[in-house]
Amino acid sequence: MSDTYDFRAELLAVIPNLRAFAMSLVGAADKADDLVQETLVRAWDKRSSFTPGTNLKGWLFTILRNEFYSQMRKRKREVSDPEGAMAEKLSSHPEQVGRLDMEDFKKAVNQLPEDQREALILVGASGFSYEEAAEICDCAVGTIKSRVSRARTQLAAILKLEGDGEFGPDAVAVGVMNLTSSSAA
Repeated sequence: MSDTYDFRAELLAVIPNLRAFAMSLVGAADKADDLVQETLVRAWDKRSSFTPGTNLKGWLFTILRNEFYSQMRKRKREVSDPEGAMAEKLSSHPEQVGRLDMEDFKKAVNQLPEDQREALILVGASGFSYEEAAEICDCAVGTIKSRVSRARTQLAAILKLEGDGEFGPDAVAVGVMNLTSSSAA
């Protein structure tokens, strides 16, 4: 660009025209101002592609119009959720506690005798039936059932679990999850 051409001054001089055009497109002052701002940012970023002496106003109006249509296409793909109902349904149990619980569980499983660990993993984690696990381990079905039962009992002792209520989300997380689901109703 030429040293005598003041792109910034020319850009600032066109702002009232850009704002009027943006108002005609969107109909709301705040949205029009956002559209003008985005246009100015894009124009400033691409100022090296503008040729001094050509129609700056036309170039800026083209950028504004293209930005407007890009935003309209984007809005068509978005789902409106003014009440936040959809967002509330996306709540989930925090991962931090679950990760720590999983680390404790892995350590506890590794403390089990090998035969119990193998049986528990085959039946509990891999989804094999007792019969299939017995066939894989080359032992009786009753032996697999016994190993799985002893492994579960020993895991509960290692992890200091006293009942079913200690599995899954803790009381605080359950309370938060219930609160968000009941407020959505």
